[in-house]
Amino acid sequence: MSILSVQQVSKIYQSGSRKLTVLDNVNFSIEAGQTAAIVGPSGSGKTTLLGLCAGLDYATSGSVVLNGHALENLSEDQRAEIRNQHVGFIFQNFQLLPTLTALENVMVPLELKKRKDAKKKALELLEKVGLADRATHYPTQLSGGEQQRVSIARAFANEPKILFADEPTGNLDTETGDMIENLIFDLNKQLGTTLILVTHDPELAKKTNRIIRIKGGKIQEEQYV
Repeated sequence: MSILSVQQVSKIYQSGSRKLTVLDNVNFSIEAGQTAAIVGPSGSGKTTLLGLCAGLDYATSGSVVLNGHALENLSEDQRAEIRNQHVGFIFQNFQLLPTLTALENVMVPLELKKRKDAKKKALELLEKVGLADRATHYPTQLSGGEQQRVSIARAFANEPKILFADEPTGNLDTETGDMIENLIFDLNKQLGTTLILVTHDPELAKKTNRIIRIKGGKIQEEQYV
């Protein structure tokens, strides 16, 4: 069963009198539990596509169906609720809240769900990513790798059905990046989450079940690994 279906999706931006087509009639679907990488050169539309799939933006035309919900038919509040209930994110630049500790950052999605065990669950996740002893530290007191591990714990906090990762190792050195990759895939396997990631790294892409190559806003090739 498809957890994500992208049907004839285009995204066009108006720049003065010019129209810039970022995505052009993109079609694909992802099965529940599958891992997939979206790869392509800079400016090919990868991150835009990821944002549309996650309901962060509207397509100009076409349909994105996420876990049975046609996103184009939903208001911003409704899409935010879908993200809160079903979606996790890992960003290249971590996107941690600087005024919150590691523990508090992980607790955010749990508190949005009004989970009474938010603190306990967040501590368990920090333990899983090896940061239980850094729970009271703020992002500025953590290394890049540690910040990304906190963001991974936060992404998995609401037990998402689908996880989107945008260049999750892009700002990390090779050794730290390898550790982060293993952590993402290990947690993903444990929880049975669908994983879709954007990457420039061919070795990272090969760790997924499927590679979707995009260029000039069009899918050029799909490869099952």
